[in-house]
Amino acid sequence: MKTVNHWIGGRAAEGASGRYGPVYDPATGEQTTRVAFASDGEVDAAVAAARDAYASWSTASLAARTAVLFRYRELLDARRDEIARLITAEHGKVHADALGEVARGLEVVELACGIPALLKGELSTQVSTRVDVASLRQPLGVVAGVTPFNFPAMVPLWMFPLAVACGNTFVLKPSEKDPSAALRVAELAAEAGLPDGVLNVVNGDRTAVERLLDHPDVAAVSFVGSTPIARAIQSRAVAHGKRVQALGGAKNHMLVLPDADLDFAADNAISAAYGSAGERCMAVSVVVAVGAAGDELVKKIAERAAALRIGPGTDPASEMGPLITAEHRAKVASYVRGAAAQGAEVVVDGTGLTVPGHENGFFLGVSLLDRVPVDADAYRDEIFGPVLCVVRAETYDEAIALINGSKWGNGAAVFTRDGGAARRFQLEVEAGMVGVNVPIPVPVGYHSFGGWKDSLFGDLHVYGPDGVRFYTRGKVVTTRWPDPAEVGGVDLGFPRNH
Repeated sequence: MKTVNHWIGGRAAEGASGRYGPVYDPATGEQTTRVAFASDGEVDAAVAAARDAYASWSTASLAARTAVLFRYRELLDARRDEIARLITAEHGKVHADALGEVARGLEVVELACGIPALLKGELSTQVSTRVDVASLRQPLGVVAGVTPFNFPAMVPLWMFPLAVACGNTFVLKPSEKDPSAALRVAELAAEAGLPDGVLNVVNGDRTAVERLLDHPDVAAVSFVGSTPIARAIQSRAVAHGKRVQALGGAKNHMLVLPDADLDFAADNAISAAYGSAGERCMAVSVVVAVGAAGDELVKKIAERAAALRIGPGTDPASEMGPLITAEHRAKVASYVRGAAAQGAEVVVDGTGLTVPGHENGFFLGVSLLDRVPVDADAYRDEIFGPVLCVVRAETYDEAIALINGSKWGNGAAVFTRDGGAARRFQLEVEAGMVGVNVPIPVPVGYHSFGGWKDSLFGDLHVYGPDGVRFYTRGKVVTTRWPDPAEVGGVDLGFPRNH
């Protein structure tokens, strides 16, 4: 059986703890791999390797850093199909979707290649007589990333390329459910010339995460995952003096106004709700249908849902693959099975799906729930699966109040032909990422990704300008070169500019 080990100090490191976790092929339900679970000692070794590498890497020239990143970008581009196959094998998403994940990760690598422009400081001359003031940004030291199963390549690529471009060194703890893609992108970074110890990977479970959060040599932690864990990550890391960006869960709403093109809205609702089997933090999980739009929109969504092709991600005909584990499949199905008793109308029930030849796979069909009460579990909880809820509202004002009443604020979208309504929505909705006729408004790499409310713990978002700010700290330098003829003297007054 294949074993996924750690990557410490520029080389593979076999698990020394003796603990391993199973990795499954979700399409067959069979264990294909085991992954080493790090002990405190192995985490300490990774942090030590990063700390030792920091002295030289943080002082390396921008030209040297970007040369590595440009080579890395070319290697990732050349190997994108290989990485996508690893994602499909362990996560289950269809190959085309996995390729899209790699492409979005590449956007941030390309941003990191431009780090010389992003790290430019500021200079003010002659702020006082013969006094200049400069602002500059410097790296933090050793930083860590804890990343989720649903994007095993993209989310790590959202973090470490920008962090190392800024001069930091990095310890990555990827999901233990699908670790191979993260390890492969780390190996490719070494192949591109990233010095030993600048990027390290430790696999494992809660033990590894907690050691990173507690370790005195880790200056900052980036996290993407569920809201309860994000809250716990922030609390523990801040208690140990670390900078934190912890992205949590979501319940993304898609508002459909009566004037919208309902065929277009239905196509986008299907794509955004059921892509990657709904295992996306930016998936649309609630459609808010306003007024007369509701009945026709639900009918169109149901028609499209019935036509979706569900199967293994390796089959080019498949549009949606399985869920990540049998336990998660059972949890998602429970929301559909309990929906009617809580007042929802089950329009499409996908819980009985079987895929011929893959009966032991973790497949679940798509489900559509209409007229879902806002106190129902299917509305209140983050399901993270192929279940779309439809909630009805009579007016725009009622709809925006419902959306803003959610404890989450990751993403939101409006579908309309009315520019005035769209402008109101983008200003009034309480979400960090907003789409106008765009159902999954994930920003491009040179903007920043992050939500509001219980979708983000910390002040700064991921990648883009916020990413640079997160992985650096500011310093202001005030200089004066006195004229030899200048007469000195003691002055105990507070300094004034003159």
